[in-house]
Amino acid sequence: QVQLVESGGGLVQPGGSLRLACAASGSIVSINAMGWYRQAPGKQRELVAGITRGGRTNYADSVKGRFTISRDNAKNAVYLQMNSLTPEDTAVYYCNADVIVLIGGRRDYWGQGTQVTVSS
Repeated sequence: QVQLVESGGGLVQPGGSLRLACAASGSIVSINAMGWYRQAPGKQRELVAGITRGGRTNYADSVKGRFTISRDNAKNAVYLQMNSLTPEDTAVYYCNADVIVLIGGRRDYWGQGTQVTVSS
């Protein structure tokens, strides 16, 4: 079994910054792509940013230039640096990982979510 644990969410004023972290643990052989998704009230979950094992990144248009995704393969961790936050960034943020596990092959895992609220 694999667990993804997120941290770093909270309340921030418009224009502020937050850094999210997600650490994977368990019966991990290796992790392929990792990513951050978000879901605002009444909206569908959407991809915010993704990163391959080799470090290639992609971003939603709405966060390009403001958010930066990175990862530490040795720690099985992924991070999301969020700058110039706006109220439209308010959502629950979820970590996702494409994991090759010791028993069971390849599987997609999700974290429990961390709330990000941007408000004055």
